[in-house]
Amino acid sequence: MYKILIVDDEKIERNGIRMLLNSLGYSFEIAEASNGQAAYDLMSGNEFDIVLTDIKMPFMNGMELIKKCRDNGSEQKFIIFSGCNEFGYAKQAVKMDVSDYILKPVDPSEFEDTINKVIGEIEESRVHKELKIKSIEFMHEHMLYLATTGASMSEIKEHNKDLLPTDFLDGFKRMMLIEFNCDFFGRKGMDFKKYLEKTEPRTDAYLNLNPQQSVLYFNDDNLPFKEIADNICNDVAITYNTKCFIAISGKIEGYEGIAKGMEEMEALMENKFYDRNSNVFYKGMNNENDEAVQTDDDTVIKQMKQDVKMKDAASLREHFAIFCEKYSGKHDFSQVYVKFLFSNLLKTFYESLPATDEKELNEEIELLYKSEDFDTVRGIVDKNIDRLANSFDKNPSMVHREIEIVKKYIYEHFGEDISVESLSKMVYMAPSYLSSVFKKETGVNLSRFIKTYRMEQAKDMLENSMAKIVDISETCGYPNVSYFCSSFREYFGISPQKFRKNGE
Repeated sequence: MYKILIVDDEKIERNGIRMLLNSLGYSFEIAEASNGQAAYDLMSGNEFDIVLTDIKMPFMNGMELIKKCRDNGSEQKFIIFSGCNEFGYAKQAVKMDVSDYILKPVDPSEFEDTINKVIGEIEESRVHKELKIKSIEFMHEHMLYLATTGASMSEIKEHNKDLLPTDFLDGFKRMMLIEFNCDFFGRKGMDFKKYLEKTEPRTDAYLNLNPQQSVLYFNDDNLPFKEIADNICNDVAITYNTKCFIAISGKIEGYEGIAKGMEEMEALMENKFYDRNSNVFYKGMNNENDEAVQTDDDTVIKQMKQDVKMKDAASLREHFAIFCEKYSGKHDFSQVYVKFLFSNLLKTFYESLPATDEKELNEEIELLYKSEDFDTVRGIVDKNIDRLANSFDKNPSMVHREIEIVKKYIYEHFGEDISVESLSKMVYMAPSYLSSVFKKETGVNLSRFIKTYRMEQAKDMLENSMAKIVDISETCGYPNVSYFCSSFREYFGISPQKFRKNGE
């Protein structure tokens, strides 16, 4: 639809132009004005794509109308149709960027050519504006990705080349990490951003990190974040028939707080392994009321057994602390029950200690049952964790070997469907445990490691092969080429097409 204004003081002339326009087959919304002043008044409250105007009219002539509009920054396309065949008018028209100057009587063929040309210019201008807007959006996403993954401001400015201001990064006060146990965003969540704009308009920025994770950013720190997160989880379950998890950051300050907020949310997200009944995690959630979420004993004990198997003393101590936190200072568990649990744990540890016998174990268990307080019980188990840690030091940890197996698999199978779940089964670890030890060992989140390797492989293929982008997408593990292009642009700040064209 194109909005057109016809300006002429003669009704018969306006009717003639209207008739010619209607014969061209375009979808036009046509308005009329009998002089320049009436046209200017009409234009002040309406936006027109094309203004066709005569020159000589009462109150305000056509040249005055065009000049006044141009002085106000108007970008409409102006076409003059007039009986004035004077060079002076034509010269003024050129200066004021008039699209064409048609002499009366109007030749239908010339008129059609002019309208076709001007509409082509309008469409080209619209496409250019849309591309410019998208380019700004893509650059903002790239800067946000860099800030979220821990880049310094100097690195962000280097990538940005000072084309856009970076102060928007200082405006965010809270973040939410949305995570799925499947490749949701790469397969069926491509429309999630649009869906989110409708269901939760209070979100100020959105960033997809990888097929399993996306981040929401908020400028307002006073929003009901728990309620927002619950609503998103419920809506996702209904709309997409799948389950998501959300971690909410604490208050963040400045762009430096973005990376810290991301680390905080990733740590909070590990709670989904321990708490099977919750979808939303945030700092202090267990202290809000007396019905605090309780750690599942079987889950944590299983995790500690895994730590012993992997000879990971740091994780063992961390999980033992979580286990103890449940029973420390609590009066709703019987002493016998607590001592039974901890004696079983002690037995598990003893099975992995070198040079121990059953007599020594029985003595430790007897000592544990005679303990008069929880701290003594904890101390007995702690002492044996220290013994385990010493034995681990003498025998190299299996963690490094398992992580190398995972990395090797990613290098050799990056084009296949790789998930944390599938990798964890390969090395007989729980998904959250693998994620945790992988980050400790490499310093990088596992999902981010997979994406980084895929992106670098895609970059290499664009630089050193003539393969089609759709084939590169498939080769690098992205069956959805649109999602691949979006991820590449977000990661490198440029589309695959432009990257190849520019030879960057």
